[in-house]
Formats: sequence, C-alpha cells, structure tokens
Amino acid sequence: MRWGMLGLCSGLLAACSTTAPHSVPVQETFDSTSTFSRSFDSSPTQTCEAARRALLSQGYIANARTQELIEGRKSFQPSMETNLEINIRVVCVPQTTDGQVSIGFVTALQDRYALKKSASSASVGVGALGSVSLPFSSSSDSLVKVGSETIAKSAFYDSFFELVSNYLTQDREAP
Repeated sequence: MRWGMLGLCSGLLAACSTTAPHSVPVQETFDSTSTFSRSFDSSPTQTCEAARRALLSQGYIANARTQELIEGRKSFQPSMETNLEINIRVVCVPQTTDGQVSIGFVTALQDRYALKKSASSASVGVGALGSVSLPFSSSSDSLVKVGSETIAKSAFYDSFFELVSNYLTQDREAP
C-alpha cells in the first residue's frame, strides 16, 4: 500500500514537472483558392499594364519594375494618431505556351503606424554655479510601425481584378 501511494505520488510529480511544448499556430494554408490570382485572356505585359492603370486610377503611386512586375503604394490617415500604408505587388506570368493567356498574382501588404510623442526639456550646467533648468521644452513626433499584415479579404482582390478586366476590355475595344 505504501509503495502504491509512493508510486502514485511520484507519477503525479513527474506529470506536473513536464511542460507541454509551446507551439505557434500555423496561419498559412496552401490551398487552391483564387483569392490572390486570376486568369486573363491577354499577354502578361498587357495584364500588368492594365493592373498599373487600375492602381493609378485609385490614387496609388505605381511603378513598373519590369513589364511583368508592378508595385503600387498608397497612404491613408484614418485618425490623427494612426497612419496606414498599403503596398501592392502584381506579378504577371504566361499561363499558356503561346503567351496569350496570363495569370495575374497580387499581394497587398498593409502597414500600420502610430504617432509617438517624446518631450524634452533644456538644462544648463555651469561649473561654479551648478545646473539651472530652463523652462524651454520641445516635443517631437514620429511615426512608429506597429503592425504589418497581408490583406486576405477576397472582396479587396475581387474589386481589383474587376478593374483590371475593365481596362483589358477597353484595350480590346479601342480602334
């Protein structure tokens, strides 16, 4: 009986002393959803040009890194203390061997910034007299990055791809 109780107590102590491994949940799943890509009946160059015009039409600063890579940036200030910046990257690749059908891959990254205030006051020290604090003070404000995440809302990408399709349609209908 005594040995049984001793074994039970030592088993409980051993169970309490071990810790379960701490794991970070995986936030990425690779599946076949089409949130970040669409097929277009146009060449990669035409698709990326339409994407560039779509970004420009919405107030983005758009740069064509190559004919098949477009980057856009836009800043927002939803409140006096908060700033947002969206960076969009569009990569256009051929889907067919003849290059007349392409896939546009889009990723949007949203960075959040907060206003950080810091105050300072002035003091003067003279060897024989000691130090004297003066009532002059200054404060400086700076933006500090507080977060960054990939925009994953399909409605965001759906509206972008719809606008790209509209520009491609305009190009086909132009004389």
